[in-house]
Amino acid sequence: MTVSPQEMQAWCETLLAGRSAAPNLSLADYLDAIPSLGSLDDLPSGSTVLVRGDVDAKPGAAIGEGDIRLRSMVDTLEFGRERGWKQVVFGHIGRKPEGSLAKVAKRLGELLKCDVPLIADWFDDESISILPAASEQIAAAEPGAVIVLENTRKYKIETVLWKAKPADLPALAPKLAKLANELASKLSTTFVFGALSAGSLDACSVAVPAAMDRVALGSYIGNEFTSPMMQCMEAKLVAFSGLKADKLDDLEAIIGRGKVRHVFAAGSLAMALRKAAGELDGKPVCIGAAENPSHSDKPYFIPADRVEQAKRMIADGRKKGIEFVLPVDSVIADGTAVDELQPGDQQFDIGPKSSALFEERVGKFIADNKGAAAFHNGVFGMFEDPKFEEGTRKWMSQLKRMTDAGIEVYVGGGEGGAALEKYGSEDWVTHVFTAGGTVLNALGSEPVPYLVALRNAAQQAAATK
Repeated sequence: MTVSPQEMQAWCETLLAGRSAAPNLSLADYLDAIPSLGSLDDLPSGSTVLVRGDVDAKPGAAIGEGDIRLRSMVDTLEFGRERGWKQVVFGHIGRKPEGSLAKVAKRLGELLKCDVPLIADWFDDESISILPAASEQIAAAEPGAVIVLENTRKYKIETVLWKAKPADLPALAPKLAKLANELASKLSTTFVFGALSAGSLDACSVAVPAAMDRVALGSYIGNEFTSPMMQCMEAKLVAFSGLKADKLDDLEAIIGRGKVRHVFAAGSLAMALRKAAGELDGKPVCIGAAENPSHSDKPYFIPADRVEQAKRMIADGRKKGIEFVLPVDSVIADGTAVDELQPGDQQFDIGPKSSALFEERVGKFIADNKGAAAFHNGVFGMFEDPKFEEGTRKWMSQLKRMTDAGIEVYVGGGEGGAALEKYGSEDWVTHVFTAGGTVLNALGSEPVPYLVALRNAAQQAAATK
């Protein structure tokens, strides 16, 4: 299927519009519209299939170290190998263009017990075209082969949508259409998405599907969305933290679904909520450097509009009987805990009084909510530094406590997953996602970009039959 620049512009306008393009669509609506991997069962042996892989990984010395995302792809790749497809895996590693997928290709080979070559140079940025040597190597591959293309972020076209505005699209659309048509004409018109964590507006994730005849969700990602993700939708308790206050948008959307009854917060998110609660209750709260305009260029800065947003959330939540459990003390730069932040202080963790409060309120939640679900995302401080790890460490034990009491506990991957691995183990909770940011997208305020693209591609393909 060839996509024109005009069609690509309209496609990208939908992506940039996010929720406003289809405000009534739920996560389930997107998933219902996207075919499963099994829908491709009729593809003949020798077919080339593009696989957007979850390859942003750092494999360690042995299988099982730093390769959870790669292991999540095995079932999808084995499905294709059993049918004799030639699977071309592509994706990014890190944010820098010089990152290489050489170790990823090697580990995939170890997982699949076959040779998985890496094509280091496969694309020309200037002409926006697939290099002949790359397409020839793929064409010559044997049925059942798995090939990895080097880091897609090596090429400028991959990231042009990251900061794009609608006004930029007339200039970008011809380039993105050329990219999509190149992959379709020279590699494949069948596209399998197997990268749960790939939530950014990378061109190969969200623009390339526009030129595909057939699309499908990979095995692992399909299961993640349709099972544990849906369970998270029913969570009565959410624990949120993070350095950036924009997580308030996700929390607001999650609360808005009407299931959540208890909100535990830390990090900058909690600073905004704590400031807001103080203003609502007539008890002014200083949140230190986070409200100092001279720090407005820092990620932890809380602008006034975020405090107003937090006030609306708390006021509305209180009317609905939602309990907000917020820190009552903070650990500052020298490692000491203070009840009140001074204007120059920056909080790096919750303090011991907050941990004790959280423990007490978790006990109350357990007693009143047998068999409920809880969702945790993020860490409570700069836990990489021993001075600021205690809040996170103690909270991980509360996750285990809830699990042991019969609560289904879901952890949103990313730093939360890393903290669980550091202070406990995966069996302390019901499920750990491999992609924190994508989980927040799915549960929060905006649709996951690749689900928007895949739904559009599936509908487009159905309309042309």
